[in-house]
Amino acid sequence: MRYFNVEGSCNQSEHYMVRLDDRLGRIKGLLVDRKKYFVINRGRQFGKTTTLKALKQYLSNDYIVLSLDFQELGTEEFKDAETFARAFAKVFTRSFKNSGLDNLDKLLEPLTVFIEKDNAGLNDLFVRLSTLCENSPRPIVLMIDEVDSAGNNQVFIDFLAILRRYYLNREEMPAFHSVILAGVYDIKNLKLKLRPDSEHQYNSPWNIAADFDIDMSFSASQIEEMLEEYEADHHTGMDIKEVAGEIYQYTSGYPVLVSSICKQLDEKLPGTEGFETMRAAWTKQGIERAVNNILKKSSPLFESMTKQLDIYKDLRGMIEDIIYRGRKITFSPEQKSISLGLMFGFLKEDNGRVTIANRMFEMCLLNLFMAEESGGDVYAQGGSDRIGFIKNNMLDMELVLKKFVEYFTEICGQKDQKFIEKQGRKIFLIYLKPIINGTGNYYIEAQTRDERRTDIIVDYRGEQFIVELKIWHGNEYNERGEEQLTDYLEYYHKDKGYLLSFNFNKNKRTGVRKIKAGSKTIIEAVV
Repeated sequence: MRYFNVEGSCNQSEHYMVRLDDRLGRIKGLLVDRKKYFVINRGRQFGKTTTLKALKQYLSNDYIVLSLDFQELGTEEFKDAETFARAFAKVFTRSFKNSGLDNLDKLLEPLTVFIEKDNAGLNDLFVRLSTLCENSPRPIVLMIDEVDSAGNNQVFIDFLAILRRYYLNREEMPAFHSVILAGVYDIKNLKLKLRPDSEHQYNSPWNIAADFDIDMSFSASQIEEMLEEYEADHHTGMDIKEVAGEIYQYTSGYPVLVSSICKQLDEKLPGTEGFETMRAAWTKQGIERAVNNILKKSSPLFESMTKQLDIYKDLRGMIEDIIYRGRKITFSPEQKSISLGLMFGFLKEDNGRVTIANRMFEMCLLNLFMAEESGGDVYAQGGSDRIGFIKNNMLDMELVLKKFVEYFTEICGQKDQKFIEKQGRKIFLIYLKPIINGTGNYYIEAQTRDERRTDIIVDYRGEQFIVELKIWHGNEYNERGEEQLTDYLEYYHKDKGYLLSFNFNKNKRTGVRKIKAGSKTIIEAVV
């Protein structure tokens, strides 16, 4: 029986996965058949290795496909050019012998002699690789996975430079038909990885690489097709289209996140309280619980995110501005922090603006930032107030707002407008976190986020609370905000919503009041 795999590369016979045929066909037709050298660089666990393995099989009728993994090479193999050249020749020869071709001894003789030779170097290696390409019965496609594991080594930069030279002169010197490198770091950023503070970071060692514009994320329809295969085996009775759409809302199709949610719904949730059956697990409520469970545990993907934000402080600052302040940042891939965020998979472009790549990443980042604030007074106040907000195991959001107004007025009542605009929403999020921690979760609705308005969706024991946070900009703007919240409540099929206004009017009336907006009730809190 197939299962959802999150621990490595996937294959169709053992795992539930989206169909890759269309993607593979485009890679072959647009890149490999056209003799392109290119880089598949995506964030951690984005399906790069799975794609390479499937592509190797897909190309095997027309090409000799040699698949290398630079994680096979230890650090000592990169200490100098001679050691690297000999190590590369060994793994290359081994891959060729696994290709299934007959009578390879003569074809590989130049490399086997090279491996035993003294004073072997990169230039000599490439002369022999060129001879092998010339004598090969079929064009050779070279694929190297985890290529950025070598990115801290100058010898690899030199290797790329010679590979580039052979590409440019391949009419005179036979070379690989196509070269595919896969990793998180794009080749143009390897210099940045070597020397992040150097002007040399912008000098690409491999500017011949063709653009790889093929979308490797999963669409909602692809997730739906995968779930149809699962449903044919398990007969849960799920609403496939609804479940696929909800999974996509949380993940934006990030492959390992999709598989992680499905694995929770298949293996972890059924039989637990509230999800006693498979049918109960494969629902919107089940997905909410699955996401909560995933975010509670450490994972290689989230650990990598934390590590990169520790290294790249400007990237972290940009992400905090987007999350807390709703700052609208114009998309420009040449800007260093944006380029890094795109490369790691944390950011994406949306209508000319920079935004967080998916809802689960944003929830993880919020959890990270909140954890760092957990030693502060605001977090402690929320924690101490918590017991009064939980009634019959449910959250009293109106009371949360009342207490927050009192607390905020006490500690921030005399702060200036600039402080409130920058910190007000952050303070509320910090206050709210310990109240729902362990039982509920929240996320910021990306479509409504801007510097004046932010909508928070709070999930607590299956109930959702829509809380709009906004900066006061006059009565007319306030009324328009109430209309927007009403429309949003209609979308979520809710009768009650919550509005937290940060008001700088000297004659403002702080406190909490109820507003009737048609059939909806809005609890407005003003600080």
